[in-house]
Amino acid sequence: MASSLVQTPETTHRIQFQDCDMLGHLNNARYLDYFLNAREQHTLQHYALNLGQVTRELGAGWVITKHYLAYLRPANHAELVRIKTQLIHYDNSNLVVEMQMLSEDGLRLKAVLWSEMAFVKVPGGTRTEHPDRLMDLLEELDVEDASYDPDGFDERVRRLRKQLKRERNEHD
Repeated sequence: MASSLVQTPETTHRIQFQDCDMLGHLNNARYLDYFLNAREQHTLQHYALNLGQVTRELGAGWVITKHYLAYLRPANHAELVRIKTQLIHYDNSNLVVEMQMLSEDGLRLKAVLWSEMAFVKVPGGTRTEHPDRLMDLLEELDVEDASYDPDGFDERVRRLRKQLKRERNEHD
């Protein structure tokens, strides 16, 4: 790939007290906020892509149509976590972003999210096609080694956990 775009950006986030349950674990509903905020940060920082501005300029934007979310290990109050995001599938009017929450060292998987999104006209909400310049960007960002199968979420989570276990063993 000739591009210098980062396909899988990552950032570190501290788990905030107000986002936790009585046990000090990140509340299940708040995982979505952490993931989606991280993705927004990644698109701004790495692709100069302001999603609100895209919607205003093109009269269309992405809406989430489905989430797949696996909670694997608790994220605890005040803990630093690493969040990685990447595009794993796209076509003329849809895309799928995979988001991973890991321990600070990146060796333990805490949660995985797949967000399926449709590109729709605003107002109206009818599906529309990505313009050519967005298709070019999506092509550059698509992570080909993360194969997407709508029924393959559990298998993907299993493979990620196995890969991280190998990395931990090599790290020790």
